[in-house]
Amino acid sequence: MGDFVQETEVLVIGGGPGGYAAAFRAADLGMDVTLIDVSERPGGVCLFRGCIPSKTYLFLSELIHDAGRAASMGVTFGPPKIDIAAVRAWKGSVIDRLADGLISLTRRRGVQLIQARAEFQSPDQVRLHGSSEFSGIRFRHAIIATGSRPVPFSGTPFKKGGRIMNSSMALDLPEVPGSLLVLGGGYVGLELGMVYAALGAKVQVAELGDRLLPGMDADLVRPLARRLETDFEAVHLSTRVVALDEDDTGVTVEDDAGTSVRRFDRVLVAIGRNPNTRGLGLEHTGVKTDAQGFIVADDRQRTAQENIYAVGDVAGGMMLAHKASREGKIAAEVLAGEPSAFDAVAIPAVVYTDPQIACCGLTEEQAKRENIPVKIQRFPWKYSGRAITMGAAEGMTKMIIDPASERILGVGIVGRNTEGLISEGVLAVEMGAVAADVALSIHPHPTLSETEAEVAEIFLGSATHIVSKKESV
Repeated sequence: MGDFVQETEVLVIGGGPGGYAAAFRAADLGMDVTLIDVSERPGGVCLFRGCIPSKTYLFLSELIHDAGRAASMGVTFGPPKIDIAAVRAWKGSVIDRLADGLISLTRRRGVQLIQARAEFQSPDQVRLHGSSEFSGIRFRHAIIATGSRPVPFSGTPFKKGGRIMNSSMALDLPEVPGSLLVLGGGYVGLELGMVYAALGAKVQVAELGDRLLPGMDADLVRPLARRLETDFEAVHLSTRVVALDEDDTGVTVEDDAGTSVRRFDRVLVAIGRNPNTRGLGLEHTGVKTDAQGFIVADDRQRTAQENIYAVGDVAGGMMLAHKASREGKIAAEVLAGEPSAFDAVAIPAVVYTDPQIACCGLTEEQAKRENIPVKIQRFPWKYSGRAITMGAAEGMTKMIIDPASERILGVGIVGRNTEGLISEGVLAVEMGAVAADVALSIHPHPTLSETEAEVAEIFLGSATHIVSKKESV
């Protein structure tokens, strides 16, 4: 390690979506920026061990499913021939292309990139571990964007090459196991479970709660739950796993009743994530954390230490890359003296299963919990011409609408390509659009986007492809 302490105006710790967005925005605003990450290239978990590799695999699994569905449409394909090494290589090429793009953007913006681990020694200086150039950096402002890590099963730490995997290990695609148990019925477990099922594994899910995807409205989850009855070997709800016993050939799993002991080739643990604050040296600063270890930050991403900011997973809330990116930009803008704050009303959430689920804004179940008066309208995709041409009639679009002002408060969609469809809902909620704004905006026909206009028309009593009547409220 070098013994030179460098100085910088803005130090960004962590190169994921929150970190590099903060660094790029700060540089664009004319500040001197240094970005530190433990990896050689920026991108973080999202690029290397999360969002991008998982969606690469999910796209391939959709191709396999679509090929099977095509038989009912008169086109028959043979059984897929899967070359795992080639699949891994394709994933690697996708990651490399995006990572190299980030390196180029870093250089073009004049952001200094250092591979090292940073540890605070004081509120204005960090020590660098693993750097061959500098021993430390003195800064005027710092933005912490160190992300999060998977929560291990109690008493069973993840180990390299082990059969008990976290999401990052599963995305390495070590093999296609004969049998796989997924612990956790959230979006990470279900997405990766569908990937492994499409590749030929017999997948089971064990969920502690009484339903899958507890953060989503139940009616959005039902079409996916029906699909999983076919794609997965079993889904066990209200099931607590109490023991995992790993050996060289598999994992023995026991539930809390002690009456059900099963054997699996591999187990994927997807039960949540913890913030990466360990080893940061926060005790040498005024930064505060909550009971779960997340850094406490306000709507301008400021921590209790006035010159240190926190963004992304490490600051808690919805652990989504796009939320982290927005927070990173806010932190940079606040540092530059701009009137910026996190005031998003609708943060879109997408589950990239097949069918996909997407929602934003107020949910139906949240409205019930908080006694918010709303009107719920749904448009089943069995009435959508485009959905029927795609063999995707199991989908549904819903809106949560204020009956008095007719403002759209939330949108939920289940079906094909909801990842793109939800953006119109986000815009409607953020702009305070009323149902008529969406209904009277001409949507192309035939498209899935029409379903958003149709559900708004149901509220207004003017729907074309379903008999509706506007109710008095």
